[in-house]
Amino acid sequence: MSVIYLLISVSIIIAIGFFIAFVVAVKTGQYDDDYTPSVRMLFDDEIKKVPNDKIKTPNNKIKITTEKQI
Repeated sequence: MSVIYLLISVSIIIAIGFFIAFVVAVKTGQYDDDYTPSVRMLFDDEIKKVPNDKIKTPNNKIKITTEKQI
């Protein structure tokens, strides 16, 4: 029975430690920017344009752009 009291007291001390770490993280601004990570994944890759002089087509009338597929 004394082991249960020991386990409960140790788990309460660990929970208080995690709560203090969370409060410190919130006060230092760890969770302030919640918009940028969601937008960053949308603009990760840029469209690369191939110059017309490198394309071997009649009269270079076709423009080709290459994109990465997700």
